[in-house]
Amino acid sequence: MTSTVVVGGFFGDEGKGKIISYLAMKDNPKIIVRGGAGPNAGHTIRDGDKVYKVRMLPCGFLNKNAKMMIGPGVVINPDILKKEIQDFNTSGRSFIDQYCGIIEETHLARDSKGELKEKIGSTGSGTGPANADRAMRVLKLAKDIDSLSSLITDVPQEINSALSANENVLVEGTQGTFLSLWHGTYPFVTSKDVTASGICADVGLGPTKVDEVIVVFKSYVTRVGTGPLNNELSLEDAEKKGWLEFGTVTGRQRRAANFDFDLAKRAIMLNSATQISLTKLDILFPDCAGKNSFDELSKNAKAFIKNIEDELNTPVTIIGTGPDTNDIIDRRN
Repeated sequence: MTSTVVVGGFFGDEGKGKIISYLAMKDNPKIIVRGGAGPNAGHTIRDGDKVYKVRMLPCGFLNKNAKMMIGPGVVINPDILKKEIQDFNTSGRSFIDQYCGIIEETHLARDSKGELKEKIGSTGSGTGPANADRAMRVLKLAKDIDSLSSLITDVPQEINSALSANENVLVEGTQGTFLSLWHGTYPFVTSKDVTASGICADVGLGPTKVDEVIVVFKSYVTRVGTGPLNNELSLEDAEKKGWLEFGTVTGRQRRAANFDFDLAKRAIMLNSATQISLTKLDILFPDCAGKNSFDELSKNAKAFIKNIEDELNTPVTIIGTGPDTNDIIDRRN
């Protein structure tokens, strides 16, 4: 049994898509399963000259031997799901649980205007209203939609059977720890808990079946939309540092700040992290771009990583040194 849960440590945008894509290829899991809120989370994956933007399917689809699954805790936009299955050529190996909730046009309409849009800068994906309807027990489920019948499987049974057969399972989280409905900067949060515990509940994985929890931190902090961001940089300072980024789903500019050790410590605690993945080291230290060996890193980059390990008492095992899936330093045993 080998299960690895990957979650974001800050406010999303940490580079989880790249890390999950790498782990999918490196560890060759039998199943890659996604938890989280819904298509309000976007992941960007670069494979050579190809760039993929993913909102529904798990990010590990580049591994053509793995099954792609979406857990029952996730709400689904059938149109986005079907398009990604077609675009990413995952037909026959993409599955959803019968209890996945369904986003309808009414949810999109409710999410595109009104107090939630104005107050927290909702993505307009319909995810929040759909999860609200689920709490009210009025949401349609995947089993109610005929056109989805060929995709339905018992996701919790599948992943637990795979673990019992000593197969690898990769569990993919969305958003970031401090966008959690329970643990985040309420009310500027998403519509669910997105810590490791919440993601595991979404897919039907019990706590004793979890082997590793990897929390992904970016080498600096960014946040899309409204809500607190400690020590936020001005637009000019962020631009000077090369930290200007834009959200995958909304295209909105991300706000930026230096690495936040207080937030990181709390993220480690809330997720029971066993490992840290650190992304975009090359943005902080350009001389580290594309490196695949820790020994090749500069003295300052090594000191930055050691400081994180010392402060957080957790090993930094996977380091992103560029945008491509294989721009990685893997320090796992």
